[in-house]
Amino acid sequence: MTFTVSAFYKFSRVEDCEALRADLAARGEGEGLCGTILIAPEGINATIAGPDSGVRAFLAHLRSDPQFAGLVSKESVAETQPFQRWKVKVKPEILTFGAAEADPNVRAGTYIKPQEWNALITREDVLLIDTRNDYEVAIGTFRGAVDPKTRAFTGFKDFVAANLDPSTHRTVAMFCTGGIRCEKASAYLRAHGFEDVYHLEGGILKYLEDIPAEQSLWDGACFVFDERVAVGHGVQPSGHRLCRCGWPVAPGGAVCSSCGASAT
Repeated sequence: MTFTVSAFYKFSRVEDCEALRADLAARGEGEGLCGTILIAPEGINATIAGPDSGVRAFLAHLRSDPQFAGLVSKESVAETQPFQRWKVKVKPEILTFGAAEADPNVRAGTYIKPQEWNALITREDVLLIDTRNDYEVAIGTFRGAVDPKTRAFTGFKDFVAANLDPSTHRTVAMFCTGGIRCEKASAYLRAHGFEDVYHLEGGILKYLEDIPAEQSLWDGACFVFDERVAVGHGVQPSGHRLCRCGWPVAPGGAVCSSCGASAT
């Protein structure tokens, strides 16, 4: 048996988070799903896995709600269930950032589809930024991308304050795993005077799904937050393992590059 893995999010005003939580918790349990869904007044964020029919039915139910009608799912297949439990939680934010002005429901950057991404990021006037954390960037990123060297997404604000200037960096392109961090990051930049801001629609996962390896400007693997650890082109597991310190270890690696512990 194989499992369909679905990663999705959508920024949309949720009036009754608890009612939505109860509905989705029951629906997912009935479909035999595992994974985690976060709900907040600003929207929904999730990665779920289960039988293909169950995932399809769950997504159809979610999209039947007008506020989630346009929800996009990035999907892949796993040979084993990558999650152990089914969790639906209500949080203050679907992605913790701590800046009220970073509201994609109010302002956000311009989406760039994977098929148009290469042309954008190879322009000389574009500053390309990887908005993910250091342990994610360590195993893969787009060629020429700036690494903010953050340990948590909240640190991106300090990176912007110390390194970016809207009068100098006139065109900024950003990317992340599935697109959600870039939604907030682009809203934050626009709130602070940056006008020409772009982000990769569907994130790295959609790019790896849609763009053939021979045309790709992606190097390495993409860290994912489940038992697959990381995926490569075609959204196939890359063979990375996770050290006890939380750092990904490359296939065949015997020692963690972060803490130096044996990875065997």
